[in-house]
Formats: sequence, structure tokens, C-alpha cells
Amino acid sequence: MLCCRYALPLVTKRLESVKITQRPRNTVVCAAKGPRPRYPRVWKSRKRIGTVSKSAKLVDCVKQLSNVKEEVYGALDSFIAWELEFPLIIVKKALKILQNEQEWKRIIQVIKWMLSKGQGRTMGTYFTLLNALAEDGRLEEAEELWTKLFSDNLESTPRIFFDKMISVYYHKGMHEKMFEVFADMEELGLKPSISVVSMMGNVFQKLGMLDKYDKLKKKYPPPKWEYRYIKGKRVRIQVKQLQEFDKTAKGITEDKETEEILSLEHEEVEAGSNKVKQQQELDKIAKGVTEENENKKNSSLEHEEASSNKVKQLHEVDKIAKDVTEDKETEKNLSSKREEAEASSDTFTSEANI
Repeated sequence: MLCCRYALPLVTKRLESVKITQRPRNTVVCAAKGPRPRYPRVWKSRKRIGTVSKSAKLVDCVKQLSNVKEEVYGALDSFIAWELEFPLIIVKKALKILQNEQEWKRIIQVIKWMLSKGQGRTMGTYFTLLNALAEDGRLEEAEELWTKLFSDNLESTPRIFFDKMISVYYHKGMHEKMFEVFADMEELGLKPSISVVSMMGNVFQKLGMLDKYDKLKKKYPPPKWEYRYIKGKRVRIQVKQLQEFDKTAKGITEDKETEEILSLEHEEVEAGSNKVKQQQELDKIAKGVTEENENKKNSSLEHEEASSNKVKQLHEVDKIAKDVTEDKETEKNLSSKREEAEASSDTFTSEANI
């Protein structure tokens, strides 16, 4: 049978964009009370502190402590109490900061604490400890550490340890021990650096060992090329250029040192001039006080002299008055004597007439 119907269209309507209600992901729909917020987990910390800030906090914590071993170790233990693993990177960065600030005692304390925990037992740690002991003047402990490291790692001891011990003995003037370390280097087949060769040559010249000095220069002649690390790259430099570079660096350092010395001298001169001015002001004040005292003394002396002169004048007036009274009395006596004499003469003449 034929069926008359309209054919269905292939696409009746275009697909309309369905709007989906976006709800926050951190909300859960509750049947009774609606959406409620979900708070982050306890173990997910949003604020993450990096190793640099932690190392700076460790440095500040260590600097505020005294030199008592128990106090330092207790503070360091409390600092790493909540760490899941030993924070070796943080301690290494803190040691680098302390080394730049030349806090040798704090470096020794932190390294010994770290070694007591069984952490960081590397040659770099031992070298920083050796350097700190040498810079702090604790030569006996440095020698003990050196002998222990050299006996444990006879053939694998790095050259920087030999260089450090030779430089320490050179600055302390301990030539025999310096020769012993250099002999150990030659037995192990280690080529000494230029600084070590120069130090040994200076000692041989100072002690008058010219034969050994010549043998040293023949055995280890100055190299023509040397490698330096400039901005992280290994660069080959001639010795002449290197010497010029060292001279310029020395000149810059000397200029800085001279500027510092001049600034210190200028500050000292200013301090001296200020002291002189203060002393002059104090002298003036003292002179003013002394002048006032002298004026008071002079005025008092003048007053005393005036009073004494007045007394003298009074005494003279009294003397004059006494003299006047005495003259008057003598005159009276003389007049009375004259009258008596006249009276007696009159009586005598009258008797004679009779």
C-alpha cells in the first residue's frame, strides 16, 4: 500500500549550545542543607618556605646563642624537630652564609653538631671545618683532624687539604712540619700548585737552602698556561696575562685598602680634633672658673688690705692723739713748775727785803 507521509528531515534543528551550570569544584551538594564548602586538608600546607629563608632563619637562630655546647645543640635539635628528613641543603647554605660572614666559631659548632647526627660526612664538610679551625687559631684541633683524614684517606686526600696545611704552617713559621707535608705530597705523586711552590721557595731562601731552591725551580718550573674559571667557564690564560690580571686585582685591592686606611685616618684626625676642641673648651671653662676664683681671692685680699690700712690709720690717729695729750700734759706741768718757781722766787725776794 502506498502511504503518503512527509519525509522526515535529516536535521530538524541545529544543535543548541547546552548551558551547563558551573559550580565550584570544592563544594559538595548536600541533600538536606545545600552546598557546603570543603576546606583544605590539614597535611596540605599552602605556605611553602624555601631553603634560602630557612637557612637565613637558622643563621639568625645560631647567632643569638651563647658558646655553651648544650644550648647550641638543643637549639639546633629544636630547629629540625619537625623535619621528616635531615635538612642537609639548609645546613649547607647556612654554613656558606656563616663562612661569608667569617663566623668561624659558629661554623665549628654547626659542623660538629651535624657530624654527631651522622650527616654530611663529606670531604667538603671536613675542609670547611679544617679551614674554620685554622682561621679561629685552634691549631691543635686542626692538626688532629688533618692526621685523622690523612690516615683514613691516604691516597684519596684532595690537594686542597695539603695546600691549606702548608699555608697554615707557612704563616705560623712552622717550617719542619711544612717540609713534612710537602714530602707527603711528593710521595703520593701530587703536583703542587704555584702558591705552594712559591711558599716553599721563600722558605728555602729564608733558611739559606739555595741548592734545594734551585732543585725546586728545576723540578716545578713556572707554567706557561693556567686555567681559571670565569663566570662558570674554564678559560685558558697565559701566565703573563695572569700576572697582569693579578697585578690589576692587587692594585684594586690596594686602592681599596688605601681608601679605607685614609678614611680611618681622616676619622681619627676628626676624632682627635674634636677631642682637642673639647679639651680646649674644658680648659677655657676651667680657666674661667680659676679666674673667677682668683678675682674673688684678689677682691678678698684687697678688702683685707683696706681693712688693715684702716686699722693702721686708726692706730696712727690714736698715737697722734696720745702724743697731743702728752704734749698738753707736759705743757701744763711746765707751766705749773714755772708758776711754782716764780712763786718761790717772789717769796725769796720778799724775805730778802725784810
